[in-house]
Amino acid sequence: MCALPMRALPPPLLLLLLLLLCAWRARAGAPRCTYTFVLPQHKFTGAVCWSGSAPARPTPDAVNASEVAALRMRVSRHEELLRELQRLAAADGAVAGEVRALRKESRGLSARLGQLRAQLQHEAGPGQGAEPAAGAGPGAEPAAALALLGERVLNASAEAQHAAARFHQLDVKFRELAQLVSQQSGLIARLERLCPGGAAGQQQVLPPPLVPVVPLSLVGGTSNTSSRLDPAPEPQRDHTLRQQGPQASPLSAGHPAAPTKPAGPWRDCAEAQQAGHGQSKVYELQLGRRVVSAWCEQQVEGGGWTVIQRRQDGSVNFFTNWQHYKVGFGRPDGEYWLGLEPIYQLTSRGDHELLVLLEDWGGRGARAHYDSFSLEPESDHYRLRLGQYHGDAGDSLSWHSDKPFSTMDRDRDSYSGNCALYQRGGWWYHACAHSNLNGVWHHGGHYRSRYQDGVYWAEFRGGAYSLRKAAMLIRPVRL
Repeated sequence: MCALPMRALPPPLLLLLLLLLCAWRARAGAPRCTYTFVLPQHKFTGAVCWSGSAPARPTPDAVNASEVAALRMRVSRHEELLRELQRLAAADGAVAGEVRALRKESRGLSARLGQLRAQLQHEAGPGQGAEPAAGAGPGAEPAAALALLGERVLNASAEAQHAAARFHQLDVKFRELAQLVSQQSGLIARLERLCPGGAAGQQQVLPPPLVPVVPLSLVGGTSNTSSRLDPAPEPQRDHTLRQQGPQASPLSAGHPAAPTKPAGPWRDCAEAQQAGHGQSKVYELQLGRRVVSAWCEQQVEGGGWTVIQRRQDGSVNFFTNWQHYKVGFGRPDGEYWLGLEPIYQLTSRGDHELLVLLEDWGGRGARAHYDSFSLEPESDHYRLRLGQYHGDAGDSLSWHSDKPFSTMDRDRDSYSGNCALYQRGGWWYHACAHSNLNGVWHHGGHYRSRYQDGVYWAEFRGGAYSLRKAAMLIRPVRL
């Protein structure tokens, strides 16, 4: 730094001298210098000095943006090359591992062949075999054995290669079939989603829920119905039997001794009783345009009952289709089903009541009475309408009230599957059943089956007990 006392110079001269000095130093290439001037203390009206800075020179460290982009591109290419080299190194490592494994296996085979050669030489020694043939050297026989062994090894290798090729072909075919099955499964799933009412959005179909194996009335159920299942005392029971006549009459009709022509036709069994026919037997009923034969029960609870269903010996197969359940099947003097259409014709004429009579394999009976019973027409799938329950069998039918009738070929129940197939019968199934009087007649009561498909009334003996006898009777309500 330089300090020049220039108080004696006037300001204009001082400024001029400063400019000349700076220009000289710039030409001479002298290093920069900072000057401090001591000016006289007086006022200045104009500008005293002018200072400015030279434009900044670009530093050598400045980096251009295009160069940075180029460097980044080169770095990315180098990274890609590095990754490719890593992959090649990994592949080479795998190949090297395979080569080492093959070398090891080759050494093992060579050792095994050496052992076999030594064993053959030992077995072909002078003490173990016959004398060598004339003109043959001492090593002729071991050499022939080795040649034979080599041929066998070659044959075994060829067979192994053939088996490997066959396995490869089978593996390729298996993969093709697996891919085809996968494609077909996907196609089936798409078709199910596209078809109306398909499986989309539905849960997996599970087996139907089981009804209680032990009736609720036996474990303290809080039903407002009578839960007494024990037989009545002997005096009272004898009085009941005398009042109702033979107990087996509605449950086992029995066959008539001589074939007689049924009386009728009548509107129903109540009309036949009013006309003076008080004998329980087969009558002809006029139901619409058809005349059907039905068993009229005239001795139970005042008579006038039309039996619409009876099970007693398993002689009739109740696992049948809709048409059979519609028109009826079986024999009126044995096991039979009157028919959905005849039952509808009967109940459409006025109010009717329903009486269900049950009997187990121990001879114990029970009854369930409903003060109203009717069916809707076929257009509504013969939907069940039921009234108030009374009796000692337990109420196992009200759960089916307001439900349409279902069969194996017409699924109208509330369950995701077909209850008629599970229960093996036709009934007003819900999801699925608390009663199934049209199920399979299993001999002996307790039965073992994949599903609860017996003739059961859940509140009486449970769903795993097939009843011996069951009957359903209807008659007009007597006001």
